[in-house]
Amino acid sequence: MPVVVALGIILWAGGCQTAPPTESKRESLVEEAQAALKQMKAADPSLEEFLDKAHAYAIFPSVGKGGLIAGGAYGRGVVYQNGQFIGYADITQATVGAQIGGQAFRELVVFQNTESLERFKTGKLAFSANASAVALDRGVAKAARYTDGVAVFVQPLGGLMAEASIGGQQFTFQAK
Repeated sequence: MPVVVALGIILWAGGCQTAPPTESKRESLVEEAQAALKQMKAADPSLEEFLDKAHAYAIFPSVGKGGLIAGGAYGRGVVYQNGQFIGYADITQATVGAQIGGQAFRELVVFQNTESLERFKTGKLAFSANASAVALDRGVAKAARYTDGVAVFVQPLGGLMAEASIGGQQFTFQAK
């Protein structure tokens, strides 16, 4: 039964439109993403230099995650290439295993090159965020490394979740 619930969450979220439905909500998402990125840079000033060398990035200002045996996560964000806004993105995640609670976090996915961005845009980029993400803290971006052309940073916003689960993140992209 828990697996059915997790799959239902992912299918429901995946069926949602990637870009917000109205112009005002799209503008609001871009503003939220810019504010989130500013706060992430304030938490780790070395992130600025890391992004300056990157080909592109996706910023998800708030990803909500919850679980009780089965879990899921969903967030909506914006994508920039060479400093220019190019579109919207969704992040979905399904997990199964020992887990309980809920949390919210920001996520920044950084693309080193054209190939990694194209994998993201075509839905071919998926990974286990638990194994791939680096918790953002002062100076951590200086030592960050790309894996297959992608680096991921997360910044907790609140909540508490205990988990020992398996699952992966999937991304959907929509050009502006």
